[in-house]
Formats: sequence, C-alpha cells, structure tokens
Amino acid sequence: MSAPTVPSPILAPPHVLSLLLRLHALSITQENMLDRDMFRLDPKISRTQNFRDIMRDKFIALEQDKCHFVYQLCLAINAKNIVEAGTSFGVSTMYLALAIGRNLEATGGKGVIIATENEASKAEKAREHWKEAGEIVTKYVELREGDLRETLKADLPEIDLLLLDIWAPMALPTLKLVQPRMKKGAVVIVDNTIGSALAYKDLLAYLRDPESGFTNLTLPYSNGLEMSVYMPMK
Repeated sequence: MSAPTVPSPILAPPHVLSLLLRLHALSITQENMLDRDMFRLDPKISRTQNFRDIMRDKFIALEQDKCHFVYQLCLAINAKNIVEAGTSFGVSTMYLALAIGRNLEATGGKGVIIATENEASKAEKAREHWKEAGEIVTKYVELREGDLRETLKADLPEIDLLLLDIWAPMALPTLKLVQPRMKKGAVVIVDNTIGSALAYKDLLAYLRDPESGFTNLTLPYSNGLEMSVYMPMK
C-alpha cells in the first residue's frame, strides 16, 4: 500500500485538506533527497550526529495512506486522548486532532492530542501549520516541547491511542512512560516496523512478549505499520 486512499475519509474544510496535500508533497520531496544527503556524511562526525543534523529540517511525515488509516482507526475506537511521539512539523498531528474533534462532536466529553517534539525549529514549524489549519486543529493540540522522557512523566489523561513515529531508540522508553496511563483496548501504532525492524528490535520484542498484554499485527503498508492493542489480563 503506497498510493493515497480514494476516496479520502477526512472531513475537514477545503483549506485544511489543501494544506495537508501540500505538506505531504513536500515531505515526499524531502524524503527523496535523503539518499543524496546521506552520501555527504562527514566522516569526522559520528553517524548519529550526522543523522540528526540531516533530519533537523526534514518533514518525513507519516505517509498519507497511513494517516488516513490512523484517522479512521481513531474514529472506530472513539479515541479522545492521544499521545503522538515525534510530532516533527505537525502533519499527522492534524489528522489526529481532526479525528478527536469528530469523536467529541459525536459522543461528547473532552479530548486532547498531546504532541511531543524535541527540536525547537520543528516545533515552531508545527505551530505555524496548525495555526494555518485553524481552530478545528489548534483547540485540540497540546504541544510538549523538549525531551519527551521528561515532558511525558506527568499530567497524562487516560490514553486511547499512542502513535510512535520517532527515532527508534526512543520508542520503547516512550511506550513504557505512557503504558501506565493506557486504557484497556488502547492502540499503539508504530511506523516502519518492517523497513526498520532491526532498529525496533527491543520495542518489538517487548510488544510481542506473551506476557506483555499486547496483541500485535503488522499491517502491509510501505515499510510496515505495527498495530498493537493493549489487553492486559489484570
């Protein structure tokens, strides 16, 4: 699965749909440039630092078809409280906010998408995009800027869905932080679990442990999309 879903399931004003299309197109353009940039790595700098430098101004947003799936999933489970680990420039955040808005309209209550971003420049760009989308997005977003190992330590509501679209070594620590606040039936979505299976080795071992309380399915999207449902026995 790599082509955009037709018809689109997203209900939003035309200016929001146009914004999302524009940002997805920009993300694809930047992703296509990554191979070129990786060939220019400075051998005097660690590979990790090189990678961070290259990625600092890159979107690499969750692909459009995956965003559509996650949006539909949020509607199906009536997700109202969501944590997004790795907000970047705020593209997938908008889909999550739109889904929360629809769920609140349908069933009432309160809801929030807790977005996290460590890079100040990316956080600022995300705010610009959300502002362009307008209140239909901004009124549901709470951005926690900085190291999520600190920003997610406290003040979490009961969580319906956790989206892990983040540097792989941070995925398992994030899950362990959020898991105590996850409701029974909460869903964890992890991107690129086929393409980056080795990097996600520890996370996948944790999720797939028979005693973990998670049931797991790898969806056949480009590079894999893991869907795990939290069903603890206790």
